[in-house]
Amino acid sequence: MSASEPLVPLTALSGGDLLNAAAMAMAFIALLFLGSALLPGRRVEGPDADGKQRVYKLNGLALFLIAAAVTGLAQVLGWFSLSVLHTHFVALFVAANAFAFALSGWLYFRGVRERHASRGSWRGFFFGVEASPVCFGLDLKLFSYRPSLIGLALFNASFAVVQYETYGGLTLAMALFQIFTFLYVLNYFQFEHGMVHTWDIVSERFGWMLVWGDYVLVPFFYCLPGWWLVHAPDPLPPAAAAAIVLLFVFGFWLFRGANQQKHRFKRDPNVSIWGQPARTLDGRLLVSGFWGIGRHLNYTGEICIYLAFALTTGLTSWGPYLLPAWLAALLWHRSRRDERRCRAKYGELWERYTQRARFSMLPFIH
Repeated sequence: MSASEPLVPLTALSGGDLLNAAAMAMAFIALLFLGSALLPGRRVEGPDADGKQRVYKLNGLALFLIAAAVTGLAQVLGWFSLSVLHTHFVALFVAANAFAFALSGWLYFRGVRERHASRGSWRGFFFGVEASPVCFGLDLKLFSYRPSLIGLALFNASFAVVQYETYGGLTLAMALFQIFTFLYVLNYFQFEHGMVHTWDIVSERFGWMLVWGDYVLVPFFYCLPGWWLVHAPDPLPPAAAAAIVLLFVFGFWLFRGANQQKHRFKRDPNVSIWGQPARTLDGRLLVSGFWGIGRHLNYTGEICIYLAFALTTGLTSWGPYLLPAWLAALLWHRSRRDERRCRAKYGELWERYTQRARFSMLPFIH
């Protein structure tokens, strides 16, 4: 494979390219919105940023599987090639940015009107005015994870299609990357019920920061290692592949295991964790399992997962490692915000918890 192939198709963008990309993006989002509204789904209660209980409809898993099945069938039958996403990546990026700014502006003015707030605050546009805006019965903040992650999955799949159509097969590195990323997105939707208790849903308002993150940052940046793999010049040694698989499995166990323990405890304080009744501080803070070792080990596990994604590209370039580096910085900053919020909420109980679970994200180190 040639290492001289460009990372992104650097063709000049015409007005037609941008219109086609805008139509593709809008059709994709509209179909997912329609599917989210019409498909049956489990309904669960969860808190929002205003401290109120809301009912969320969870059908993301069915939506993801249908999207994967339809695009896979269309690819196999030759109706279209997912390589179009790779070819029009830059135009789609521009269209997604335009959509994110338009949606953020609409959310801002809607929030100002609903809350009778004054205009002119950049913070209202950036962080959002409304906590959980609803449109046609759908919570927009929860919905936006669907085009975000399904879009990411389709971009990742397009890289495999381009490599197959160009070279007649997939490398070991590309195959591992496809398996890792598919399992990651699939598991997100399997665990969608846990999302209603996450920081973004519970504590953030829905403004440009989250909108741009959902519609631009995640699908267009989190696929970064896949770009390198399309024309990767060096094969991945089997020993390195085995080590990367172990890192991914470890990170997945840590990330999902910690989140699952916390979610199970919130649903039933009498749950068993690692074969023992859950231990708590005053029945409020879990100190069993991962949460008795570190306060943010779920973040550590997610960083390991993304590091495994990047390691499939080898060590020939630092470019793919921007992704785990970015995620590490983001989650470290979020852990600090978590600590401040929990200290304000729990007071002296949180101080007792930090003495019990002494480590933050790196057990026995930090």
